This record gives sequence, C-alpha cells and structure tokens, in this order.
Amino acid sequence: MDNDTNQVADQSTSEENELNHSDKMIGIFSSPTSTFESVSKFPPRTKDWLLPIFLLLLIVAVSRIIVMNNDVIKFEMKQKQLAKIEEGFNKAVADGSMTQQQADEQMDRIQEQMDRFGSGTIGIIIQTVSIFIVGFILFFIVTGIYFLFAKFLLKGDGTYTGALVANGLTAYIAIITTILAAILSLVFSRMMNDVSVASLINSDKTTIVGFVLGKLDILSIWAYAVFSIGLAKMFKSTSTGKYYAMVFGLWIIGTFILFIIAKSVPFLSNFMQ
Repeated sequence: MDNDTNQVADQSTSEENELNHSDKMIGIFSSPTSTFESVSKFPPRTKDWLLPIFLLLLIVAVSRIIVMNNDVIKFEMKQKQLAKIEEGFNKAVADGSMTQQQADEQMDRIQEQMDRFGSGTIGIIIQTVSIFIVGFILFFIVTGIYFLFAKFLLKGDGTYTGALVANGLTAYIAIITTILAAILSLVFSRMMNDVSVASLINSDKTTIVGFVLGKLDILSIWAYAVFSIGLAKMFKSTSTGKYYAMVFGLWIIGTFILFIIAKSVPFLSNFMQ
C-alpha cells in the first residue's frame, strides 16, 4: 500500500515538473541536453513539433513576401527561373521533341503567366500555400528517414512522434536562420536562403566548391548538433556520439546525392540554391 502511495506521489511530482513549451523553446538555445532529457521523460506532445514548424513556415512565407518586394531581387529570381526553363526548352529543341517556334511560344506564355500571377494577392496566396504544403511534407519525410535510421540502425528505443518533437523543437534555430537570411537578402539585394559561406560570397551551389561552402554554415551545424542531441535523448540512448555521426552523415551524404542527381535533372538544381 505504501509503495503504491509513493508511486502515485512520484508520478504527481514528475508531472508537476514537466517543462511548458516556452521553457522547452528557451532550453533549446540555453541547454539542449537537459531540455531534451526532461522532454524524453514524458509522452511526446503534438504541440512541441507542430507549433515550431508552423511558426517556421509562417516566418519563411512572410520573409519571402518582404524580400520579393525588393525589385532587384524579384527581377533576379525571375531571370533565373526563365533561364532554367529556357535551358530545358533548348534541350528539347536540340533533340527534336519540339520546334524553336513552339519553344518561343511556350516561353512567351510562361513569362506572361509569371507577370500575371507572380505578384499581387494571387501570387502571394499561391506562394504561401505552397510553402506550407511542401514544408510540412518535407518535414514528415525527412523526420521519417532519421526515425528509421535511429530505430533500426542504431536500435534506439523511441517513436516517430518522438523524432518529430526532436526535429520540431530544433526548428526554433531554423527560425533565426530564416530571419537573418531575409535581412542579408535585403542588405545585399540578392536572394539568400541561409547564412552559409557559399551564400555570403554568392558562390554557385551547383558546383562542387559551392556545395562544400554551402555546408560551412554555423547555424545549420548548430541546428543539426541540437537535433542529434534531441534524437539521442528521445530514443533513450546513453551515447550521443553515434547520433551525431548518423545525423551529420545523412545530412552531408543525402544532400551530396541530391547534388549529383541535380546534375542529370536540372530542375532539382533549384533546391541546391
């Protein structure tokens, strides 16, 4: 009877000591190890991954609207998109799948549509909805990949929801990156999606040098380090080192594979910028 009473008391004390979401957010920056250790003692909360990802995507959408109000940046982005489309049409003309006249007509039609829907309320709505849809899809897929490696390769004792929490809370660092990138975009009058060395010196990320320089990003490294700690704690691991190796390995190898594929599929090069 006394044991049952003590267990209830311990459980009650444990529940009282659970961090609220604000404490978790602050803890990600001040003490990620102890924060995730505390979070791992309780069932994963949907709020702990949904709120930060929603805020991140919202800030991405708002910052994109603000940055694209810069006429220089808007013109540069439009010209880059048209150049890639034209490159694809030129290849189609070269291999005989379409005539030069058809290519010119398609280019004129696309440019007209970009002028019509690329700005104004309709353009903003389409862009914002796309950011949220694609953002959530990528979040679930990427988290799923890390979950599978943590669960079956590292034999961790955790759940997919736990992985969502680890990745979701880390998004607060990505919010800082998004804000800084937007500010730098306006300062330099060119689109910047991160604060890597490649972005700062305006290096082409579709080249091998640009790819390497794109990984030299202190905020991204910080975020992946925190994510590694989060996965280790959420999957009840006593060794964080192997999670560092897994997370950074998948980040570098995975993006390098995309980099190689983008060489054969030019459309994917848009995601390398």
